Amino acid sequence: MTTTPRSPRLLLLSTVVLAVAGVALLGAPHGQEPPAPATSSAAHAATDPSASATAPRASQPTVATTPSTASAAAAPSSVLESALPPHGEGVAGDRAVQRSLEAAWPADLPADDERELLTAGRALLRADATGIDRAKWPDVFPDSGQAVAPAFATARFRIQAAIARQGGSPDQAVVHLVWAGMDRGGTFTDLRITDWHFTRTIKKGAATWTPQPRT
Repeated sequence: MTTTPRSPRLLLLSTVVLAVAGVALLGAPHGQEPPAPATSSAAHAATDPSASATAPRASQPTVATTPSTASAAAAPSSVLESALPPHGEGVAGDRAVQRSLEAAWPADLPADDERELLTAGRALLRADATGIDRAKWPDVFPDSGQAVAPAFATARFRIQAAIARQGGSPDQAVVHLVWAGMDRGGTFTDLRITDWHFTRTIKKGAATWTPQPRT
């Protein structure tokens, strides 16, 4: 049986391919594979200055911008302090304090409940700081029947901002208050933070918010 001789052109192409492969193998370092041809996207990044300026390098780690769960669940005081105006701003800074509170914790209670809670929270804070009307909440202030020297002067007491928000459940709420006052030693401090917690209870067929004693 005889075989048909191969085309001279085919033999020439095969020789060229083998020669190119041999040069590539000889030029590559020992123990390494020859470099793979660059893809079209890689070639574009190498030739396009704008792409090379904006694309991150493979050897550099990228920084995540999504806030962590821990920072989102930070304590109210730590979140608020980062957004409050400087100490000593006075009455002029109270509006900024209120805006910071509302931005940090969006409203999540019915308007009627929020008004009731804010009224009670403000009164409780004033009673706690100055001693005024403590007898209205004997469960919160067990010593309300005794003569107690106020911790803060009434004339220098001021509530700077307040919000009421839902607590751990629909039947729980907390009133966040920021206030200023002068203590018995004569030291005036603003941007004080106090929280009052409430639970929803049913009295005489109507739901009401009952303050919880501070621990």
